[in-house]
Amino acid sequence: MAEARVESAVPPFVKWCSDFSRVFQYYLDRSVPQPTLRWVGTLAAVLLFALRIYYVQGFYVVSYGLGIYVLNLLIQFLSPKIDPELESLDGASLPTKTSDEFRPFIRRLPEFKFWYTFTKAVLVASFMTLFPVLDVPVFWPILVLYWIVLFVLTMRKQVMHMIKYKYVPFDFGKKKYTGNKRPESSSKSRD
Repeated sequence: MAEARVESAVPPFVKWCSDFSRVFQYYLDRSVPQPTLRWVGTLAAVLLFALRIYYVQGFYVVSYGLGIYVLNLLIQFLSPKIDPELESLDGASLPTKTSDEFRPFIRRLPEFKFWYTFTKAVLVASFMTLFPVLDVPVFWPILVLYWIVLFVLTMRKQVMHMIKYKYVPFDFGKKKYTGNKRPESSSKSRD
């Protein structure tokens, strides 16, 4: 009976928010093992955002802000969690010989958080396009040119960092451990 009183004391809006949060987290957790579907959905949201910008011929400052934010996320995604420059000052460094301890590449921003934050940013930017007060008149080619220059300079710096400290933030092309597999001939002879 005490539980019934507690439930009735909770305002309906708070209960709805709690229920929504629980359902949202459930579907978010179910999306973790499906990165391809997640990114396809995000790319669809980006396409809808781009079509909205093209259709209204405005909101270039919102688009530029989104581009800068996504560039910042990309740099965090490509960067190691522990910066080798700062680590070498402490005396420890990345392994340089085969006898050194293997340390895997750990991102500063994991893929799931990168996707989630990127998707939220696109949805917020799309929502911002509903308010005409945010449509600041600018000469958009200058924003595009400035963003491209910023992207090239930032990525050049990141690639130089990757070359200097010899790390690759991607999985393709790397050796994969397959474990101790038995030869097929010995497994057939046992059957």
